[in-house]
Amino acid sequence: MSTERLAPLDLAFWHLESAGHPIHLGALAVFAPDPAGPPPAAHALLSLLATRAGAVRKLRTRVRDVLLPVGGAAWTPDTDFDVTRHVHRIRLPGAAPVETEAVALAGGLMERPLERGRPPWEMYLLTAADGGPFAVLVKLHHALADGMRAVAIGSAIFDELADPRGVRARARARIREAAAPAPARPWFNDPGRLVGAARDRIDGLGRAVGVGASVVLASRFDPRALPPSLAAGAGGTRRLGTAVLDAEDVRLARKASGGTTNDVLLAVVAGGLRRWLAGRGEPLPEDGPRALVPVSRRRPGGASGPGNDLSAYLLDLPVAEPDPRTRLARVRAAMDRNKEAGPLRGAGALAVLADQLPPIAHRFGAPLAGGAARMLFDLLVTSVPLPRSELSFGNCPLRSLYPMAPLARGQSLAVALTSYGGRIHVGLVADGEAVPDVDLLARATADELTELAALAAAD
Repeated sequence: MSTERLAPLDLAFWHLESAGHPIHLGALAVFAPDPAGPPPAAHALLSLLATRAGAVRKLRTRVRDVLLPVGGAAWTPDTDFDVTRHVHRIRLPGAAPVETEAVALAGGLMERPLERGRPPWEMYLLTAADGGPFAVLVKLHHALADGMRAVAIGSAIFDELADPRGVRARARARIREAAAPAPARPWFNDPGRLVGAARDRIDGLGRAVGVGASVVLASRFDPRALPPSLAAGAGGTRRLGTAVLDAEDVRLARKASGGTTNDVLLAVVAGGLRRWLAGRGEPLPEDGPRALVPVSRRRPGGASGPGNDLSAYLLDLPVAEPDPRTRLARVRAAMDRNKEAGPLRGAGALAVLADQLPPIAHRFGAPLAGGAARMLFDLLVTSVPLPRSELSFGNCPLRSLYPMAPLARGQSLAVALTSYGGRIHVGLVADGEAVPDVDLLARATADELTELAALAAAD
C-alpha cells in the first residue's frame, strides 16, 4: 500500500486530540448465539475478529509526519503491524446480561486514548460464558474514518461482508479500489498542472473566506445560560447510555407531521432532554441547546474518496417547548431552513473550512479550535447509516448496535443514532462526572418517542 496524505479534515481531527480528550468514534455490537449451530467458543471468535480486522488494509496503516507540505502527515504502512496489539478479549463477570455489562464497560474503554504511534484503532471481544451472547466494541480514531467510512470499516467483521464469495463483498472491494489513492505524479515540471494548482489555491482561498465568515457569524461570543449538566466542563471520564426505539413509532410520527425521519429523531432527542432535565430539577433553557448535526458530503451509491467528508447543520433544540408536536414542527422548520441555505453556512461549515486551510494551520490551530467548540455548539447529534441486510459474526446474529460519537472538548454529551432490524439504536456518550445518570436520559428519550407516536396515532 502506498503512502497517502491525510486529508485536511483528517489532519484537523488528528491535531484536535489531547490526552484528556480523545477524538475517536466507535460502536458496540451485541450478538446472540447461532440457534442452529454449535455454541461459539470465545477463542474462535477472537481469532476470527483478529483475522478479519487485520485483513482491512486501512487498519494496517499509521500516521507519520512528512516534510512537505509543512505541517502535513500521511498514512503509511505499519511495517511492525501486529493485530494482537489491537484486538483484545475481556471476560465479563456474567452476573448480569451481557449487553448490560458491555454497556457499563464501554464508557471506560472509550475514554482511553489510542496509541498514536500505531494504527489508531482497537476492537474488544466482550464475553461471559462460552456459548452465550457476546459483544464486540469497535474503536476508530476520527482521523481514520467519519461515520459512513467507520461503518464500511467496521462492517468488514460481519460474515455477509467478509465472505469473499458474497455479492456485497465484491461491491465493497470495488469501493475500496475506487477509494485507493492514485499514484503520485510529479507536477513541478508540468506548467499546465502548476497553473491549475495555483488557480485552485486562489479559488480555495476565496471559498475559505466565505465559509470562515459564515462560521464567525454563527459563533456565539456571549455564553448561553445552559443547564448545569450540559454546561459542566468535561472531566475526561466517559459513560455510555443506550436506548432502542421502535422504527414503526418513528414512521407514525413522520407520517402525521411530514418531514423526514431525521426530523423526528431530532425532536425526540429534544423531548428526551426536556424530560431528563425536568427530572433532575434543572432549569430548561429558553433558547437551545444548540446541536451540531453532521451531514455527509459523500454521494449516495458512489465511490467515496479517502478521508472524512463532512459538513454540518446547526439546530437549536426546542427543549423549552412543552408540546411534543410543536417541538417536532419547530425542528422540521429549522431543518428545512438549514437545507435551503446548504451545508456551507453556520458553524457546521468549519469542517468545510478545514478543507481550504494548509496543513501548518491545522497543526497549530486545531488545539485552539477544539477549545472554542462551546462558542459554536453545545452537543452533537448524528445519524449513522447501516447496511439493510441482516448481519452476523461467526454465524451469530447481530441483535443490537449502538454507535458512539466523539465528545468535543468542554462538552458533556454526544448523541448517535442508527437504524437496524426495524429499530433505532441510540448511543449516548456522556462525561461521567457531568452526566452520571445518562441511563435516565436514555430512558427519557425512549419515553418521548412513545408519547409522540401515541399522539400521532390519535390524530
